[in-house]
Amino acid sequence: MAARPVLLNRLLRHTHFPLRARGYATSTSSVNPTELSHFNALASTWWDPYGSSRLLHLMNPLRHDFIASCHALKPHSSPYRDIRYLDIGCGGGIFAESAARLPSTANVTAIDPSKEVIEVARQHARRDPRLQEPGRLEYLNKAVEDLDAPRSLDEMYDVVTLFEVIEHISTPAPFLKSCLPFVKPGGWLILSTIARTWTSWVTTKVVAEDIIGLVPRGTHDWSKYINEQELKGFFDGQQGWGINGGMKAMGCIYLPGIGWKMVMGGEQWGNYFFGVRRDPVE
Repeated sequence: MAARPVLLNRLLRHTHFPLRARGYATSTSSVNPTELSHFNALASTWWDPYGSSRLLHLMNPLRHDFIASCHALKPHSSPYRDIRYLDIGCGGGIFAESAARLPSTANVTAIDPSKEVIEVARQHARRDPRLQEPGRLEYLNKAVEDLDAPRSLDEMYDVVTLFEVIEHISTPAPFLKSCLPFVKPGGWLILSTIARTWTSWVTTKVVAEDIIGLVPRGTHDWSKYINEQELKGFFDGQQGWGINGGMKAMGCIYLPGIGWKMVMGGEQWGNYFFGVRRDPVE
């Protein structure tokens, strides 16, 4: 019986702020030094399929599946060819490399504020001659706030991705607003994150970090998790986004021994993908 107050206190000490309310800050950068230090320490094992990033390697095929499902949405389904990607918070390049190899890809720009992690990404990409083709894959050691704003449609992207990023951002609303100008009309902002629920606290903090050790302890801060309805509320307040069904969410769950699986409705209680389309120009 004594365990219950401990669990309650640990959960309830975090105030639940909706995305819109807790998203404003005076800082001009989304980079959190504590988070940066944590991922710097993981840089050397990023490409070890059995290391600290194992779950990201296993999740990567689902990322591509979700992007394809967003492109297929009617009435504004877009041609799935010559895609330009901007991968924000790319880490060691798991998604960026895989996207750059797709025949439907024109080019990939991948950015991350960690010098150590970007160097790991660049070194790994050098193993594949195709990725060394001019314009195929470019890594930049920058935060999104450091990028020059697009001045034309040619400088925008068809797909901007934020995979396992936003739950590590202290001020998510300004961060998201910094990402929006890079999506071209008709293009998609695609992210994956975790709902802030009892279930996610047990699975990602207690089980994954403390008991099984699937990910290093301290990887997640449950109070930074963002619920799907908070993301929907944010984008409902942004003019020019998500009309005519241009918003989609899908849950996913990790099954030991099997891997990641899409789960309809899972966005309400655990890991999930979220996509929103910038309204096409009529």
